[in-house]
Amino acid sequence: MSDKLFQFLNLPRQPPKAVPVAIRVLGYGEISGDFAPTASVGQAERCLDCGNPYCEHACPVHNYIPDWLKLVQEGRLFEAATLMHETNPLPEICGRVCPQDRLCEGACTLEQGGFGSVTIGSIERSITDEAFRQGWRPDLSGVMETGRRVAVVGAGPAGLSCADRLRRAGIAVDVFDRQREIGGLLTFGIPPFKLDKAVVRTRREVLEGMGVRFHLNVEIGRDIAFEQLLVDYDAVFIGTGAYTFVDGELPGRELAGVHDALPFLIANANRLLDDQPVPSALDLNGKHVVVLGGGDTGMDCNRTAIRLGAASVTCVYRRDEASMPGSRREVGYSREEGVNFLFHRQPLELLGEQGKIRSVRVVTTELVDSGDGRPRPRNVEGSETELRADVVIQAFGFRPSPPAWCAAHGIALDASGRILAGGNGRLPFQTGHPQVFAGGDNMRGADLVVRAVHDGREAAGSIAQMLSELTLAEVACVA
Repeated sequence: MSDKLFQFLNLPRQPPKAVPVAIRVLGYGEISGDFAPTASVGQAERCLDCGNPYCEHACPVHNYIPDWLKLVQEGRLFEAATLMHETNPLPEICGRVCPQDRLCEGACTLEQGGFGSVTIGSIERSITDEAFRQGWRPDLSGVMETGRRVAVVGAGPAGLSCADRLRRAGIAVDVFDRQREIGGLLTFGIPPFKLDKAVVRTRREVLEGMGVRFHLNVEIGRDIAFEQLLVDYDAVFIGTGAYTFVDGELPGRELAGVHDALPFLIANANRLLDDQPVPSALDLNGKHVVVLGGGDTGMDCNRTAIRLGAASVTCVYRRDEASMPGSRREVGYSREEGVNFLFHRQPLELLGEQGKIRSVRVVTTELVDSGDGRPRPRNVEGSETELRADVVIQAFGFRPSPPAWCAAHGIALDASGRILAGGNGRLPFQTGHPQVFAGGDNMRGADLVVRAVHDGREAAGSIAQMLSELTLAEVACVA
């Protein structure tokens, strides 16, 4: 048996070196770089090739992780990048923003054995980045053009994933988005210290090289009627995401200094894209900030507030740390950068003076059995306190924002606004209108980037299947 099977005994888990905290909080650069090629090889050699790849099963797109780790070990860079793209149209992005600790790395056999998981996410992003630098691009030389055309509404991860797979099937793709850049929340919601926007720009160049055409600053329903898409294209994919924030309905939420998470993050993203100074609305210098919510968006707000000069940042969550829905890695980064966490606290009211936020009234909670496997928080009587707050950021989550034209075209929604797709004899991801497909957060509700990537990939498969089974005349009659 090869000694490399026991490489994990000699070489510990070692992520790429992170920028020191004192430096990284001064700017918005990614906090760690890529592995050097030799480091990627060494970390890949820690893989046990255990025969029952729990990492692969735990990945929502079911990446062939042990197989491309083997290619990395053998120095076959382009083949590794090609294999990564077989299952994941956006590996360099998922390698950065996926909560690997809750997915592939959390399921790694080495992690379960106490040796520290293989650094799957860091290898994934490093190999893809290096392959791009060396000129690797998807090989579409064997693709036969079908003459079919599909419109993709929304250039977020679901739409980009769908566009990639449609082009590989020989289907022409036009992607429409109301923003000035592609990426959706990849560009405007996720801060650059997690995902440098140059990475998204590179992906755009790759997709354009595959023949994808982007139409930006174009809103369907305003600039182009949805009906026109149904006339001009054989099928439509809707990947419009989830942008409607969950309103905690706290008294006092109208006070000055109270922000909702997504507008806060988008405003800062636009400022950075335009290389503009901090406006007064985002100037947190010397202020005490309270972030309400324990998901990844809350962590993004925590870390952004630190970089905007906050004197203190306190993150309030109504359950315990183990119950937090976000990445443990992001919680750790927040804590390293000076964020204080206050668990078992439920916000009750936002208190102000002269129209400005002054404090947050909270109550202590305890977790009680709910009967469904996840304990629920219960307020402890007589435990109310106030937290000083010059600024409050509400990060309670997001719901889909279904376009108004859905109802007029038989695209059904559930009570929360999610698009209903699949089932009732339809293809996976096919809506009530047979020409229209959907996926990502507008169908699931706010979820992980990698699940949106999965949906776009699979929806493209359903679209290609439908188009291959119809004659041109039949496609024209679908609407």
